[in-house]
Amino acid sequence: MLEVQAVEAAYGPFLALSGVTLTIHPGEIVALLGPNGAGKTTLIRCITGLLRPRAGLVRFEGEPLGDVPAHAIVERGLAVVPEGRRLFGAMTVEENLELGAFVPRARSRRAAGLERVYAIFPVLRGSRRQIASALSGGQQQMVAIGRALMANPRLLVLDEPSLGLAPLLVESIFEVLREINASGVSILLVEQNVQAALTLSRRAYILEAGRMAGEGSAAALLDDARVRRAYLGPLAP
Repeated sequence: MLEVQAVEAAYGPFLALSGVTLTIHPGEIVALLGPNGAGKTTLIRCITGLLRPRAGLVRFEGEPLGDVPAHAIVERGLAVVPEGRRLFGAMTVEENLELGAFVPRARSRRAAGLERVYAIFPVLRGSRRQIASALSGGQQQMVAIGRALMANPRLLVLDEPSLGLAPLLVESIFEVLREINASGVSILLVEQNVQAALTLSRRAYILEAGRMAGEGSAAALLDDARVRRAYLGPLAP
């Protein structure tokens, strides 16, 4: 479904990614792990058309994305939930959600899209007329995920969805991601909560200093002593 082949990306003279390769198959949840500054968000920008790779190739469902503008990538079925949610705080919950249906393939089914989001996040139905900035952090993350779902994606990319959330809310959000995946949406999960990400995912990649430092099944990486020391801490169960 998604192929990233030997991607290199830079900001001016600074090389942010070097030789990065990643694959996601239909129906998978794949985690991308790594410390701050590893290049995870830069890779998302390359995948979603916000940054053009200096070398390498990104394909979605067999088609190269190199010259495809970001809005057209969304139209093809790839949507992103950005780090920090990036809602329009002065707009209502429903207005924020409706912005996710701006592409033609989603615009015609906007009403059905809203019903789908409200079924997944019932609390948002009662808050649909509320200003987004007045919501809790967890509810704002629900709106951000719902907005991406309004685009009717086949691949959903999430950048640090657990950031700033209490553990119980993280558990709730990840359970929703499991349900979204079960409905047929593939997921690329970029996350620093390694335990939660590996528990949810089928496979995972580890990005360090702009290069792939490891990959494998989520279960194998959870059992890997080096991964546990580096990301879970010495007291992790």
